[in-house]
Amino acid sequence: MAEIIQKDGTWTFDGDTVRIVPGADKGVGLLRRTLGELAVPLEAVAGASFEPGRKSGRLRLRLRSGADPLLQLTGGRLRDGSAPYALTVDNDRSGVAEYFVDELRNALVIEQIGAESTRRYLLPGPALPISASAGDGTVDFDGEQIRLSWNWKTEESKASGGPRTVDLADVQSVEWQPSGGLENGFLRFAVAKDRSVTPAKYDPYAVDLWGFRKDPLMALVGAAVVARLPHPYAPVDEPAAVPAAHPVPALTKPAAPQAPPAAAPGGGDDGDETDALLRRLRELGELHRTGILTDDEFSTAKQALLKRL
Repeated sequence: MAEIIQKDGTWTFDGDTVRIVPGADKGVGLLRRTLGELAVPLEAVAGASFEPGRKSGRLRLRLRSGADPLLQLTGGRLRDGSAPYALTVDNDRSGVAEYFVDELRNALVIEQIGAESTRRYLLPGPALPISASAGDGTVDFDGEQIRLSWNWKTEESKASGGPRTVDLADVQSVEWQPSGGLENGFLRFAVAKDRSVTPAKYDPYAVDLWGFRKDPLMALVGAAVVARLPHPYAPVDEPAAVPAAHPVPALTKPAAPQAPPAAAPGGGDDGDETDALLRRLRELGELHRTGILTDDEFSTAKQALLKRL
């Protein structure tokens, strides 16, 4: 197992899952602390990198497009303090970070996981129910309805209509934009019965954001809604998947199921696992022969696989 512990957080990789636990350092943003522990399945990972710096480096996890509803909503617009897939690493731990990256890359090669887009969300998104207050309003979402209510800073023309409740079935899309420079940000819900687009400060289906500390929490609410809308890369006739509940996964892997009491001689789980690893080794050899894997990639992947035999 690969593990790196920093003030910014702790990342572990057991061969199947990358577990990300945010730290308590002042540089850890409110979004990351609120989101809590993440369990990222290997199939959701597109790659990893370590960027050394003068005082500290940055370990980054790159996910496949469409794997995470939060990234689907925010793209690359989350600042580092809020970005859940970036870890600040002290220079004296750079070797550990590089080992972490190598272990992930080896696993991706062995399991033949590519960087192509996914057709369903592989992470469930923020837990429900969820609520956030920022800018000129508050948004609550329980999985079925979105409620938008306003505060004393809301434009009168928008507040005069009172709170708005929107059924999830009526939401066509969600848009989130962080504030930047002199431009305000917003969280906007595109509703089927009201196709007009007005500035967020006047839009009863949008929250106007001004760049304050709690603004990123609106991205979590938006991501929770996005996770329950049809996946953007799914076939048109495929129904939207409803994410499972979001309990924090156990830190230890569950016990493997017991083998049947009357296993044939020479069989059993160990034999099955060895056979699977040998098949994988043959597949790697074929990928190398056809030129898909370079000599270095094949050698690295083969060594990692042989360690498991």
